[in-house]
Amino acid sequence: MFRRLFPLSIMFLTACMPSGSMEYTSRASALPDSLPPMKTFASAPVTAPQRSNQDIGRDFLDLTFRMESGRLLPYMTRFEGPITVRVAGEAPSSLQHDLTKLLARLRNEAQIDIRQTTRADANITVNVITRKTLQGSVPAAACFVVPHVQSWTEFRKLRRTASVDWARLKKRDKVGIFMPGDVSPQEIRDCLHEELAQALGPLNDLYRLPDSIFNDDNIHTVLTGFDMMILRAYYAPELRNGMTREGVARVLPQVLARINPGGVGRASDPRPITARSWIEAIEGALGPRASMGQRRAHASKALAIAQNSGWTGPRRGYSHFLVARLATAADSDYALSNYLAADSYYRADPKTRLHAAHVAVNLIAYKISAGEGLEAITMINSHLPVVRRSENANLLATLLMLKAEALEIEGRRAEAQAVRLDSLGWARYGFGSERDVRTRLSEITALTPMLGHSGG
Repeated sequence: MFRRLFPLSIMFLTACMPSGSMEYTSRASALPDSLPPMKTFASAPVTAPQRSNQDIGRDFLDLTFRMESGRLLPYMTRFEGPITVRVAGEAPSSLQHDLTKLLARLRNEAQIDIRQTTRADANITVNVITRKTLQGSVPAAACFVVPHVQSWTEFRKLRRTASVDWARLKKRDKVGIFMPGDVSPQEIRDCLHEELAQALGPLNDLYRLPDSIFNDDNIHTVLTGFDMMILRAYYAPELRNGMTREGVARVLPQVLARINPGGVGRASDPRPITARSWIEAIEGALGPRASMGQRRAHASKALAIAQNSGWTGPRRGYSHFLVARLATAADSDYALSNYLAADSYYRADPKTRLHAAHVAVNLIAYKISAGEGLEAITMINSHLPVVRRSENANLLATLLMLKAEALEIEGRRAEAQAVRLDSLGWARYGFGSERDVRTRLSEITALTPMLGHSGG
C-alpha cells in the first residue's frame, strides 16, 4: 500500500572498488557548464507474461486476498463503473505527462474505463505534497494510497480509524494517493504507477514475482505486461465486489483463458510461498532507522533463509544483492562475490534481466576502477536494451555515464563526450535536480584510474 523509500539504484558505488593505492582522476571537463534538456521515454511495446495461466491465477489470488503485512482480506473490492482521477496540489509538468500516458495504457491494455477529471468528487485523488510533509507522517514511505479519503487533512484525521482499513471495505468508491512533488520526475512517475495500480487493484506485493511492479524489490518501476493482465482480470465482468477467494478461484481460469490464451496448457512452474521471516529480514536490511550493523545482520539472515529454502530465483538474487550493497568498503572482495552470485541467479532467467542490469552497475564500476575499459563497454552494451525498455532513466543515465568513463579509458574521447552528453538528458529525468546529476557524474568520473601512474 506504499512505495518504499529505498529503490535499487546505486547507493554504495565505491563499495565494490578494489583496495590499494590506485589514484583516481578528477576531470573537470566531464562536468559541463549547463545541462541539456530533460529526455523522456516514448511508449514502449509491452511483453505479455510468459508463464502458465495456472501460475498467473495463483499469483492473482495471493495478490488480491492478502495485504503486504500478510493479513488476509475476506473479499475482493474494486471500483464499479467508469473511474475518474483528479490531481490536487502543486504538480510539476512531468506528472501530467506521465499520468496521461499511464491512463492511456490502462484503457488500452487493461481495458479499464478510466479518465482524468477536475471534479472534486473524483474516485481517485492524487494529492501532491512535499516530501517533508509526507515523511513526517509516514517515514518509511516514498508515497502511499489510502481508502475513504481525498485530502491530506482527511487522511490526518482518519489515519488511525476503521474508516481507512482496507480489510473493512465492501467496495471502492473514494481513494486518496499521497506523493511528493519535489522529487525527481522518475520518482513521481514511479509513485503514480505503483499507487494507482494498488488504488485500482491488488494491495499485496509478492517478492517471488520476477516481472511485476507488485514486488517490493522496486526493480520494475512502470507497470509491466503481467501487471496489466492482472488489472484486466481484476476488472473482468465475471468478477465483482464481495467475492471470496474461493468464489474468484472458481471463475478465474475461464477469465484468464479468455484474456491470455497463450497461457493455456503452458507448463506450470510454481514458486514456493515466501517465508515471513525472510520478508522481515529484508525489511530490517532496508530499515532507515536501524544501524548499519543491524542492517547487515538482517541482510545476512535473509541470505541464509534463501539458501536454506533452496531458492534460485529473484529472492535468492535479491538476498545476495542486499548483502553486497551493505558491505563495507573494506569488504570489497566479499561485496564482489555477492554481486557475482546475484548476477548469476538473475541471468539464469530471461524475466530477471532487468534485475541483472541493476547488479551490473556495481560490477561495471569495478571494471572501470581497474582500468578494464573494453570489458566494461561490452557489459554495458549488453544491458542497455532491457534498461531502455523498462523506462528506467536513473539506471540508463548511470550506465551511460559509466560507458563514457570506459570510453575515456580506451582513449575514445569524442565518443565519450557524446555518450556523456546523452546520459545527462536522461539524468535530468532520473535524478531531477542539477546538484544530484552533478553528484552522480562526479562519483562515476572518480572511478577512472590515472592510467600510466607508476604507483607509490
